[in-house]
Amino acid sequence: MVKVKKCSFCGFDIPIGRGIMFVRKDGTILNFCTAKCRKAMLEYKKNPRKTRWTSFYGKH
Repeated sequence: MVKVKKCSFCGFDIPIGRGIMFVRKDGTILNFCTAKCRKAMLEYKKNPRKTRWTSFYGKH
């Protein structure tokens, strides 16, 4: 049985066969549902808790 993955930035489910898997130099695996999430986290260094359209918004 295949596990449904969650986006590392927004927290929403990623359908099987979709999304982007990014592996950092230290071996950490990050899964992203869209290029928007990937860019927000890696290029713009945004905090998901301060981004309104994420499921982590406002949670401490």
